[in-house]
Amino acid sequence: MIPPRDRTFTRASLEDDPPCASIERRSPPGAGRRYNSASRMSDHQEGERMRTRSSARPRSAIRHGALAAIVALVGFPIQSENVKIIREKTEARLREIVANARGAMGLVAVDLVSGERLAINEHLTFPQGSAIKIPILMEVYKQAHEGRFRLTDRRRIEKVHMVGGSGILKEFGDGTSELSIYDLCVLMIVLSDNTATNVLIDLVGMENVNRTMASLGLTRTRLQRKMIDPAASARGDENLSTPAEAARLMEILYRGEFINREVCEQILAILKKPKRTAVSSGVPSEVPIASKPGGIPGVSTEWAIVYLKERPYVLVVMENYGMGEEASAAFRDISRIVYDYFWRLGRATRYGTYVDPTLFR
Repeated sequence: MIPPRDRTFTRASLEDDPPCASIERRSPPGAGRRYNSASRMSDHQEGERMRTRSSARPRSAIRHGALAAIVALVGFPIQSENVKIIREKTEARLREIVANARGAMGLVAVDLVSGERLAINEHLTFPQGSAIKIPILMEVYKQAHEGRFRLTDRRRIEKVHMVGGSGILKEFGDGTSELSIYDLCVLMIVLSDNTATNVLIDLVGMENVNRTMASLGLTRTRLQRKMIDPAASARGDENLSTPAEAARLMEILYRGEFINREVCEQILAILKKPKRTAVSSGVPSEVPIASKPGGIPGVSTEWAIVYLKERPYVLVVMENYGMGEEASAAFRDISRIVYDYFWRLGRATRYGTYVDPTLFR
């Protein structure tokens, strides 16, 4: 069944900053064997024996066979012209949202099964707000893997690190608390804590973050200032990326291509921790999401992996010269449209029908 268009998706959590099947031919019973005429069954006896064996086959095996046949059909549309129509309609809806946005907007969606991409303005450069915290998180895990420190090591929270904006550590006393590096990572991603972020930037080094991004081929994804530094922003020292590079980074994590799969899964486990975002509001609450949004005046961003069971995908959306509330609404609508598209591809048989797998359990 197609998800109703007027359905409202919610995720209650913490607020973050703003074609042809082959047929195997089997020889008839007894073919190729020698029997003497006295021992061979009659045709009638042989038929009765085969019918008895067939009727004894468990019904569950039949059900499983039917399900396997349907699974074989799902996700491999042979009506390419029909699917092309659905894709074109989806692209048209996305382009309408981008065209009507008050600011400049870009997006990339990547099907992690087929590699299919939907992209608009994917190579434009945008400031990132707190979405740049994903590359910082990756650098922390890289250096921990290299043995420079352990994630259980503790860091003192001091006034020199404290800045405004999102987070709770700015309310702590000067030097009165210590937190593990892992806990600082969680605060940086889940609460978008800017103080925790600055402690981690001091730990790993800004240029090391940029070198790691460049080593992945992401040369336009750059960390150039700490959190909440208006003077640096005015100088043009902004934290930057493009929809294409951010989408590639999320795909690298999904496929376990950064250091090793275990490290990628640890990073994604933090990104999966519940948070309220524009992309998540366009997806049913039971669908896991690994994401990080970002928002500063005029800028809204989000990098996400949506773990749709039949069709996981990456979705990255960015806007500058925009208005925060309008951008959030646009991102939510984009998320719903992209989810609807990949849901159709994931659940449909090759002829575009939707079959509920629970019918065969």
